[in-house]
Amino acid sequence: MNIQLIEGEFKSSDGLELITQLIHVKIKFHENKIGQSETEEDIKAREAKIKELQKNLYELRVALKDKSQPTTINAVIKIN
Repeated sequence: MNIQLIEGEFKSSDGLELITQLIHVKIKFHENKIGQSETEEDIKAREAKIKELQKNLYELRVALKDKSQPTTINAVIKIN
């Protein structure tokens, strides 16, 4: 099953805002799970995922900072 979550062209600022909100939801998910985690291993793995998401968001901000052209975004959730 595939869910087409995002598809289209966006102003760079709108695309950045959309992706930022999605990443913040994912970070919040991991933060909530950390609060429920019982093992140090799980906590460290989730912290690493959060740091990777933050790094990706920073890189996206840098890439789109001065872009004046529309940005194409295609995001599909694939469920197996």
